[in-house]
Amino acid sequence: MNVRYQADADLNQAIVTGLLRRESTIDFQTAFAAGLEGVKDLEVLAIAAQQRRVLVSHDRKTMPSEFAEFITTNQSAGVIIVSRKIPMEVVIEELLLIWAVSSAEEWVDRIAKLPL
Repeated sequence: MNVRYQADADLNQAIVTGLLRRESTIDFQTAFAAGLEGVKDLEVLAIAAQQRRVLVSHDRKTMPSEFAEFITTNQSAGVIIVSRKIPMEVVIEELLLIWAVSSAEEWVDRIAKLPL
């Protein structure tokens, strides 16, 4: 099964737009569509997990520890933390590559940082 993405509320929307321009068949749900604005990290992780979506976030301060807590009692579809310092084109390329060469199963309970 292909990786499906969920944008966190803090993720730059241009990443979602740019990725979908490159590959329109990628399933990348916006934070707005999922109603994530103002939602706490653990609940965001739960929503993404219920929909089997890898959460894509800029939040490297609290999300890794919240993820570690979440997977002690739940299964996650995975989390990708994106540095704000890397160019958007690089982020788009890496998310496209992850989608193209990995399966959703490979991301279960895994957290990674971009650039990989």
